Amino acid sequence: MKLRILWPLVFVLIAACSDRPETAAPIQAASPAPESAPQPTASPSDAAPRGEAPAAPATEVDSPRIELAQAEAGAGGDLIAAAGFQAGVHYQRLSPTQPTSSGPDQVEVAEFFMYSCPHCYNFEPYIAQWLTTKPDYVNFVRIPTVWNPLVRSHAQAFYAAEALGKLDEMHTPFFREMHVNGNYLDSEDAIAQFFSRFGVDNKAFKEAFDSFSVHTKLQRADELTRRYRVTGTPSIVVNGKYVATASMTGSYEKLLELVDVLVASERAAQN
Repeated sequence: MKLRILWPLVFVLIAACSDRPETAAPIQAASPAPESAPQPTASPSDAAPRGEAPAAPATEVDSPRIELAQAEAGAGGDLIAAAGFQAGVHYQRLSPTQPTSSGPDQVEVAEFFMYSCPHCYNFEPYIAQWLTTKPDYVNFVRIPTVWNPLVRSHAQAFYAAEALGKLDEMHTPFFREMHVNGNYLDSEDAIAQFFSRFGVDNKAFKEAFDSFSVHTKLQRADELTRRYRVTGTPSIVVNGKYVATASMTGSYEKLLELVDVLVASERAAQN
């Protein structure tokens, strides 16, 4: 089954993954940007093919209000301020705090991403390294955005791979297939062929890809994107309370430094 997206539009989607799509460079083999260079995020309007409406704006009435307070109260806030980070500058504070899927003794760190975003691809090595050093009480989750049909099909592939127990094996290769090999995986058949490289036959792929559980997770991902007011990728949400991007902090390294501080502040509040 072919997705209703023309090839030129697919290229626009892949290439225009920046805050200023009119100046975006064509897709190429990506490498992490130097720390001194701010790393932008892809926005819903960047992700949407021309002629297609982008995702609903984050200013909907049912979205939580973001407080741009300049300081946080309590012991956790003292940790954040001491590290030199400011609300409304380096991160945004969700109010009210949103529920997470993690336990009360855990601190959840969620990464919102899309496979077609080169910034998300660049961010992967940083996340992989961070995962080797994160505290045991941190529960890390990835949440794919579903901003348009093509991005949604990639999110569907993400959850299908998870359902098949293949996600750890396939996650990075899925990125590479797009950003290194130039295969945009723009149809269900193309995605099925990609899954076959990992020992998944077409019947098993179809059952997972079209399953009720996968579609339920897609709906949940869309809901969380709106509740957390995510407007670009990659974005990090800490414990349903703090939202941050590399555009706000200036680099991927600084973003993960902030994440560590926010995690520590949440842990201090739990104890």
